[in-house]
Amino acid sequence: MVPLRDDNPTSITPVVTYGLIGINIAVFVFQLSLSQEGIDGFFDAWALVPTQLTESFQGALQAPIYEWITLLSSQFLHGGFFHIGGNLLYLWVFGNNIEDRLGHVKFLIFYLGCGALAGLTQWIFDPSSAVPTIGASGAIAGVMGAYILRFPRARIVTFIPLIIFFTTVRIPAVFFLGFWFVQQALFSIASLGSEAGSGGGVAYWAHSGGFVFGLILGPLLGLMGGKVRSPRR
Repeated sequence: MVPLRDDNPTSITPVVTYGLIGINIAVFVFQLSLSQEGIDGFFDAWALVPTQLTESFQGALQAPIYEWITLLSSQFLHGGFFHIGGNLLYLWVFGNNIEDRLGHVKFLIFYLGCGALAGLTQWIFDPSSAVPTIGASGAIAGVMGAYILRFPRARIVTFIPLIIFFTTVRIPAVFFLGFWFVQQALFSIASLGSEAGSGGGVAYWAHSGGFVFGLILGPLLGLMGGKVRSPRR
């Protein structure tokens, strides 16, 4: 999946999207500088740990406001190169279009709000988990939810492997992103029967929740207003 050249001269420069990508990369580089003990402590402090959030609500932790911060800080932590690479690719492809429609400030509020609500969705379905929830996936799922609502007929250029060769096809966003959401929703339901409740380490409920909240928050912030222009793809 790749973005194409922007043929719309009226589009704004997606400085927030680029800024979010830069911050995620900077935090990941910092993570690489830490020892295993250091990274464990870093995640324990700044990742969203459902059981700690639950304890803060119950008054068992001394700093409940601090635990709320992890709903935001966890969005900038990643577990490896494939994790951050996949997330930032999707943010690069879809984020600029939503930022163009909402504007810089509203897009930042939308992005962080979707990420926080996605984290809360994961917590609701697994409040006793001690497994840290990290990554920008929930926030980016919100961006994807807004994208399918605003640009359902936009075509996503997608790489398709054919044995040892690759080809590209243009898949309508409503099918590309719709299939992704159905897949995440099914995995979310399946994870209810697992002991960890997170589908083998993947926070599927955060993905599903982020997508749904993107559908809700986007229109509330003015996503559907303004002149219709061809999206960057």
